[in-house]
Amino acid sequence: MPNACILGTGGHVPSEVVTNDDLVARFGIDTTDKWIRSRTGVQERRFAPEGVGPAALCLPAVEAALVRADCEASDLDLIVFCTLSPEHAFPGSGVYLQALLGLPDRGHHVPAIDIRNQCAGFLYGLSHAVAMVQAGMAQRVLLVGSEVHSAALDLSTRGRTVASLFGDGAGAVVVGPCEAGQGVRRIVLGADGRHADALRQDVWDMRRRPFVAVDAEGRGVIPPEALWAQMDGPFVFRHAVERMAEVLRALCAAEGVAVGDIDLFLFHQANKRINQAVQRMLDIDDARVVHNIERYGNTTAATIPLLMAEAERDGVLRRGMTVAAVAFGSGFTWGGALITW
Repeated sequence: MPNACILGTGGHVPSEVVTNDDLVARFGIDTTDKWIRSRTGVQERRFAPEGVGPAALCLPAVEAALVRADCEASDLDLIVFCTLSPEHAFPGSGVYLQALLGLPDRGHHVPAIDIRNQCAGFLYGLSHAVAMVQAGMAQRVLLVGSEVHSAALDLSTRGRTVASLFGDGAGAVVVGPCEAGQGVRRIVLGADGRHADALRQDVWDMRRRPFVAVDAEGRGVIPPEALWAQMDGPFVFRHAVERMAEVLRALCAAEGVAVGDIDLFLFHQANKRINQAVQRMLDIDDARVVHNIERYGNTTAATIPLLMAEAERDGVLRRGMTVAAVAFGSGFTWGGALITW
């Protein structure tokens, strides 16, 4: 059975920079740069222009990943698209990406699936990509994390707790076979649905009749608490720290390595204070951790592939290194991967 490794990486963010001060000056949010930085580590984020969805946003990242993997889009056997901000309720974003790559026009009807595990989506997607390669069902899998959060943020004082955290961005990797001793060594995933409502956006609810309330003329009427994301911040923070530390310990125990043996940590970029708390719990020094939350905020499924692309581009992530990627998010869902790069 072949092992699976990441053959190429790519990242992309929109050009529009929105600083913490912009949230105050442009959107009238009652907050300060100091308040946001001290609690989250976020200094700025990127917003995509109107008309751009996650499939279009990720195209430059996909193209970069294909180049680094030395393959063409026509070489792909599967597209796995991870997002919580798809263009529509259905169909998924993966088919839109497939069309934008021009594959059907060339008679290449590569299958596309979507992963909806929010902040843990990339690692859930990685588990699927790795399994397909190891089973011999695919030689080249395009795995994408792409988010356009800005269209669905409550950019007002009412929504400041959530709105200050998130930004738009995309990351992509190509997963394929490699020699034994290289690549993805182990993936550990978990979930706890008891806490699903602690971080949610229930703009539509199929348990209701109709699923969106309508007025006398049939137009949808959605209250703010359903339209915008809702989060129990302290509760999520505590569970994120506990689960991320737990999954790191599980990875190390399963592979017989110590935390100190890991060369680089790629933490999901939800809140820098969460990651720093995990570092303290496991005695991980700053030199082995990379961050980009200061520049991009939380880009959900895109955070880890964006980190991979930037770290590889900057020479921080190099072949042969032992790498751990860990994420926690809505659901609650979480995961970790140990990789020989």
